[in-house]
Amino acid sequence: MVPDPNYICSVEKPEDFDSFWEDVTKTLGNIDIDISCVLDDFRSTEDISVYEVFFNSLDNIRVSGWYAVPSKYSGKLPGLMLVPGYQSDPPIPREWAKKGYACLSVNPRGKVRSRSQFDPGYPGLLTYGIVDRNTYSYRGFYCDAWRGIDFLLDRDEVDSERIAVTGSSQGGGLTITTAAMRKEVKAAAAGAPYLCGYMDAIELTHTYPYEEINDYLRSNPGSRKTVEDTLSYFDGISFADRIKCPIIVNIGLQDNVCPPETGYALFNQIGSKNKKLYEYDGHGHEAGRYIHSRIVDEFLEEHLGQE
Repeated sequence: MVPDPNYICSVEKPEDFDSFWEDVTKTLGNIDIDISCVLDDFRSTEDISVYEVFFNSLDNIRVSGWYAVPSKYSGKLPGLMLVPGYQSDPPIPREWAKKGYACLSVNPRGKVRSRSQFDPGYPGLLTYGIVDRNTYSYRGFYCDAWRGIDFLLDRDEVDSERIAVTGSSQGGGLTITTAAMRKEVKAAAAGAPYLCGYMDAIELTHTYPYEEINDYLRSNPGSRKTVEDTLSYFDGISFADRIKCPIIVNIGLQDNVCPPETGYALFNQIGSKNKKLYEYDGHGHEAGRYIHSRIVDEFLEEHLGQE
């Protein structure tokens, strides 16, 4: 069946959405970031310097990351934040550094090296604390990603006027929320965005991770309305109208993990006047990645460029 490009997800943005997130970001801003950025000689190369990063996020959770920069450069570097998928371990972003970026690969809570204080597991993250917007796992998870922008802004070698974010799947969803909430982001590239149209996705597909929500509802049949209300605060579609920077989104029309219908619904709600959707027929959850990677490179070069 051909996905409907005019599909409208059932999510309704809460009336107090903005005030809820303003309170959360205010709380985050009051926490000392306390950055540790230490050169890792073992993982560095002659051309690329790799740093092991730690910083404080919401609830004083200590979050980790990998930071890579060219060993030799002149002037300020464009900054890039790479955000991870649901199950994948965040990579060391050497390839982005080779392209001339100062790149942070952030490991939000529950990921490798960020598990000592919070570890719901995989599966587990998607439904942890899901009956309360103030305890839901992604409240802190989103903040961990947003705080990565603060890390880049703190770096002397990074041009604060040239910062972008990119990722696929969960990374695509985090790209959406980060671009929405951090005005310092000048460009964003979101692949196969997850965390968008949650309640529609659990009807459109029965693959994991979304199936975690169906598992939860089967075990807690009376909780559906509460779950729906909570997720409306975290749905990428609720954030989308806040995005003003240039953005590209790519989807696979045969994606059975993040249904393309939710990708269309998200794209249609994005507030930026400079947005473009790439649809890949015959592609699943990789969403044409091997074709699209060149497009992402060209897009970032166009909007960040080299000094």
